[in-house]
Amino acid sequence: MKTYKPTTPSLRNTVITPYKELLSGDAKAIPKNLVKGKNKSGGRNNQGRITMRHIGGGNKNLMRDIDFKYTKRDVPGRIEAVQYDPLRSAFIALVVYKDGERAYVVAPKGMKKGDTMMTGENVAPTVGNRLPLKRIAVGTEVYNVEVQPEGGAKLARSAGNFITIIANDAGYAHLKMPSSEIRKVHENCWASIGGVSNDQHKLRKEGKAGRNRWKGIRPTVRGSAMNAVDHPHGGGEGRMGRGLRRAKTKWGKPSGKGQKTRSPKKYSNVFIVTRRKVGKKK
Repeated sequence: MKTYKPTTPSLRNTVITPYKELLSGDAKAIPKNLVKGKNKSGGRNNQGRITMRHIGGGNKNLMRDIDFKYTKRDVPGRIEAVQYDPLRSAFIALVVYKDGERAYVVAPKGMKKGDTMMTGENVAPTVGNRLPLKRIAVGTEVYNVEVQPEGGAKLARSAGNFITIIANDAGYAHLKMPSSEIRKVHENCWASIGGVSNDQHKLRKEGKAGRNRWKGIRPTVRGSAMNAVDHPHGGGEGRMGRGLRRAKTKWGKPSGKGQKTRSPKKYSNVFIVTRRKVGKKK
């Protein structure tokens, strides 16, 4: 991680990713057909009502078209560049396939310019290659895992994440998720070998509030600092605790501190073998 000489109060507390060391290739070589503009919602829905708080402002960004379905099968690809994506925590790799087509994919840890990768049923289980779960050995770390066959990668896509295959049984692979949950996924789902790049992302310290405003993140006000009419934690004389045994959201729902918030009738509960560990036990 990169630190700075404390020439200003904010730089004293800033720790950011050393991009020059981790990225490779031409960072400005962005194919125009693989990017598009991104509209800002400000956290509002189609009726103009705020449905996601603490969103607004931020720098303009181009949205990279990431290939999560890996539609090129049995065609070798070469990494032209490992680049920064302003809209995700992981790095992305620009891949040029043997037939000349280019695509962006989420870069695995350790990948650099000149490396090769391929998607197929019988490819070697090396970092960056993509296979069905039934073809991957128990104990292997994977990322970009599908939930439904041919549905595109949904699991383990953010910086530093990986999933461990711990068993294969009755047509399903048992996966240990980053949250410690163990879940069943159909063996015909595809996964990439390795872990997601930029595993140092969790060590970042933004240093100042303005850096979050550049990202489009607005300030968050504590519930205990509000009035009683505005939040279940609000009210009281002077500085007060929340006054409740269990934390609540602004709308009275359980939140944080290891409380269960998952719907008891969620459709995918049948695929969970072991629930995630929460709180201090994790």
